[in-house]
Amino acid sequence: MSLPPIPVHDSKPTETDARAGSAHRMKYLQLAEYINALIESNELRINDRLPSLNQLMEKLKISKETTLKGLNYLSEKGIIEAEYRKGYYVKKKAQYHPYRICLILDKMNVLRDRVYQSFLDAVKEHADVDVYFHNHNFKVFEKLVDENLGSYTHFVVTTFLHGHTAEVLNRIPAQKRVILDYREEGLKGEYTCIYQDYQTDIFESLGKLMPQLEKYSRLVLISPLEAFHAGEVIKGFEHFCKTEQKKYKIYHTVNESLCKKGDAYVTFSRYDQDDVAVIKLARKQGWKLGKDIGLISYNDTAVKEVLEDGITVISTDFNKMGEEAAKAILAREVVTMRDPAKVILRNSL
Repeated sequence: MSLPPIPVHDSKPTETDARAGSAHRMKYLQLAEYINALIESNELRINDRLPSLNQLMEKLKISKETTLKGLNYLSEKGIIEAEYRKGYYVKKKAQYHPYRICLILDKMNVLRDRVYQSFLDAVKEHADVDVYFHNHNFKVFEKLVDENLGSYTHFVVTTFLHGHTAEVLNRIPAQKRVILDYREEGLKGEYTCIYQDYQTDIFESLGKLMPQLEKYSRLVLISPLEAFHAGEVIKGFEHFCKTEQKKYKIYHTVNESLCKKGDAYVTFSRYDQDDVAVIKLARKQGWKLGKDIGLISYNDTAVKEVLEDGITVISTDFNKMGEEAAKAILAREVVTMRDPAKVILRNSL
């Protein structure tokens, strides 16, 4: 394959080049510009094979390491794709977004949609974003990471998994890693993490609600067995009750035989079944919500705003979580930030 001349550009160095400040980085960006120019001029078309590694090294007078770095840069942006023992092939026309982001979420619901939409709105002019879901399946999560390691500039991940999660996350280079919602232990390097502190959140939130809680004789936490972060919530709940000398119980489900008038319930079931169970119990016993029994639910939704004249909630700002993750990527900063919960007082307390 006869290679065309190296394109000459009169434009000023990009901000990326200036920040890098090294000839090595300039050379691998030069290779990326060269390949992009071949694609834009239709000398290379979609599905065409790129010149060989040796041809590129000879043409641009660069080392094998620099050549591979330039090819990897184009692969991360989805412009080319490697085929084992065959070489590199053109996948699509060059796009000028500096970032290509793999967003791996645990599930899609109204709360995760807030994270996704706020993140996407913040980066859409600067990045291509692909979204995947592992649905709390560790094998699916591991496969998503392993199969995409060479294809993205950043990975933005929510976990909530049982398995060797840190081991898989550590396969992602730290500078490409952004962890949302849950602060995983055992991660290496400097990476961005926007997280909830479940233990502190419930302690502080119940403290803000203390004037309303004084009329209730007992606090009851409904902690589902399958809840991933239940242990931290329980610690914060117990700490609050002991500090304020409040009687308390912890149950895994709403059990009519164990529930009493004068209880205030805190629920955080995944699909809000326990909220429904408490409301049904109140109706059956003729108890008025917010007077005879209280209800505090985790995570605000439009339904909770109107259900039973309003359910009091402890809720993280999921929009902010997505926005802060996007800001860290665009600013090229490593950020560790707690996204604190807020309390919305309504008639259920």
